[in-house]
Amino acid sequence: MKAWITSLIVSAAMCATVMALPSSVHAGDEGETAELLIALLKAGRAVVSEHQALINDASKGNKDFTDEFLAHQVIEKFKAKTRVDLSRPAGVPQSGVLLALLESEREVVMEGQPVINKQGVAFKGFIPAVFARKSGEKFYKKTGIRLKLTGTDYRYPGNKPDDFEAEVLRMFSDSRHPKGQQYAKATMVGGKPVMRVMDPEYAGPTCLTCHGGPKGERDITGTKKEGWKEGDLAGAISVVVPMR
Repeated sequence: MKAWITSLIVSAAMCATVMALPSSVHAGDEGETAELLIALLKAGRAVVSEHQALINDASKGNKDFTDEFLAHQVIEKFKAKTRVDLSRPAGVPQSGVLLALLESEREVVMEGQPVINKQGVAFKGFIPAVFARKSGEKFYKKTGIRLKLTGTDYRYPGNKPDDFEAEVLRMFSDSRHPKGQQYAKATMVGGKPVMRVMDPEYAGPTCLTCHGGPKGERDITGTKKEGWKEGDLAGAISVVVPMR
């Protein structure tokens, strides 16, 4: 019953807020908004990662890995990390953009159902990185806020770092940079003021399945492995938030 009620609250809130999203957030809040968006994207990606074995189970058809299931899991993870409860978004200043990202994540899972539930096929290609990329693309169309994964070892062309991102990635790779410390800067993009935030990401055990060693060996996707070691800089989540 609780899950059903939460689902109604989330769905109603999405309908109310996404239809009237501003093209930017209030001045002074952009940095905080970017940090919350990063945390929400990470929460969604973590849910996909935790259920990767289920998604790739060739013996099962319907996995029950639905958009509603994802939303409940993401809401709980996000709340544990940030103390922001998206099942009660009324008092959250950034509720509009946060719910837009959650809706985008749900849409990616909804659209992926035929692939996720395909029986007789193990690797589906529905992996955390693809989920995050597609969620970011949908989110940009809704809000005008850019949210993407980037890195020097990018595989998808759209993840190629721009000049700003490349410079920050070099900073992150410097041993003098405090590990895990974000970088934020108010600057201009296309002649308009924006807040840019980048959050460094490091290779964990699950990353090494595709990106570890031996370097040059083909991974499950058919792409050559980069030869990362655990703890290596894997890239960053990059956010560009328009400012008023």
